[in-house]
Amino acid sequence: MNVNLGIWSKLTNVVVALVVIAILLLIGECYLPVIQENARMQHQILKLEAQLKVEEQKSQQLQSEINALQNDPKTVERLTREKLGYARPDETVIYFEGTNQEQ
Repeated sequence: MNVNLGIWSKLTNVVVALVVIAILLLIGECYLPVIQENARMQHQILKLEAQLKVEEQKSQQLQSEINALQNDPKTVERLTREKLGYARPDETVIYFEGTNQEQ
């Protein structure tokens, strides 16, 4: 027995479709701020990772300078000569005008 309800069955289908669309829009509206926050945090993570790489490079450079100062007497001698203007007893130090000795 197939009863044709006419326009009422079509209206019921339209109402069901509209309710489903409304529910999907409501879910999307609830999750949109979360999605935007996630995108913002991902951008922040990329920025911080780039900054971390720069800082790690600086750390490696400083560590190599520390190792050179602790283990290489020639490095200490060179820096003593450059920064403090020291010389060996048999050497003469000549300073030129315009040279900044305090670097």
